Amino acid sequence: QMQLVESGGGLVQPGGSLRLSCAASGFILDYYAMSWFRQAPGKERERVSCITSRSASTYYVNSLKGRFTISRDNDKNTVYLQMNSLKPEDTAVYYCATGLTGVCGGDMDYWGKGTLVTVSS
Repeated sequence: QMQLVESGGGLVQPGGSLRLSCAASGFILDYYAMSWFRQAPGKERERVSCITSRSASTYYVNSLKGRFTISRDNDKNTVYLQMNSLKPEDTAVYYCATGLTGVCGGDMDYWGKGTLVTVSS
């Protein structure tokens, strides 16, 4: 059974850092592009980052470039989102997802349940 489980969320002060993890089971994560999405209260879900299969390329929403970094550890079958210089507007539930293709974009077929990130003093 294919499954994605996020972890690493929590409460952090503005300017702080968090690293989110997304552990995959039931499939080999490196074969597929993996995306991180977020949904803030009262807002639509948005894709924040994506890493293609074999880690060939990474993509970020423009507003987050330089602060967020996506990566994967194939030995752990896990994808990460390192978030630095966090701002209150980064507060959201963060989800990982895959469309089971090697490229970013398109519809997502599998989603994790999300992990809450709260940036507040």
